[in-house]
Amino acid sequence: MATTPVPASEAQARSISSFGRIIGVFFSPQNTFEDIVRKPTWVLPIVLLTVLSLAVSFCINQRINWREFMSQQIEKSPRSAQMSAEQKQQQIEGGAKFSPVFTYCVGLLGPILGALIVGLVMWGAYSLLGGASTNFGIAFSITSHAFLTGLVSSPLFILILYLKPYGTIDLENPVATNVAAILPDDSAKWLVALSKSFDVFTFWTVILLAIGFAAVSPKKLKGSKTYTIAFGVWAAFVVLRVCWAFIFS
Repeated sequence: MATTPVPASEAQARSISSFGRIIGVFFSPQNTFEDIVRKPTWVLPIVLLTVLSLAVSFCINQRINWREFMSQQIEKSPRSAQMSAEQKQQQIEGGAKFSPVFTYCVGLLGPILGALIVGLVMWGAYSLLGGASTNFGIAFSITSHAFLTGLVSSPLFILILYLKPYGTIDLENPVATNVAAILPDDSAKWLVALSKSFDVFTFWTVILLAIGFAAVSPKKLKGSKTYTIAFGVWAAFVVLRVCWAFIFS
């Protein structure tokens, strides 16, 4: 018996659900991002990332002694020798009071602002260097889903917070999935900044961004071109980060 072919419009309508895309980013990224390009969405990944980010903020405030942390940061500062004991105490008290509120603000706004900024940069890079013409809505949707690596890194961060003794977590490199974890404590700041850039979760996110933007224009972004652009943007960020650390060290 002859079978009736499914119309193209009906086949395209059977897109992956929002929850299916969350799973698909990890297990079938190419097909998932192709579906995202056809029908961009970003609400669910941003909501999930924000909830996790706020959970991390809550746990940080529970497990960090902000007065001790601020005292350590002041002692590391080059200006510490020029400050009186009273000035140091004022900064410690002010920092300890402001830090919990600031942590929650970062937790609330960090995911969406991060996705907006990175999405804008990658949109421009792929448009100028790859000739991939698309709109910012698609670029933002791709970036939001690429950032879902946070669904792994955030619970890992929370676990480490509670496994380590109270107040001993290194907030500058909490998960330590990068080269900086093996550097001695007295390493130069520019070297630490460089080493932190070679991070497992950073590379994972960049690879997902490359796969996502390749789905925008498969003919123009063949082979390694999409990865060259993504890692080129990452390399430019690393240079800026290292220069900043070197200048202000």
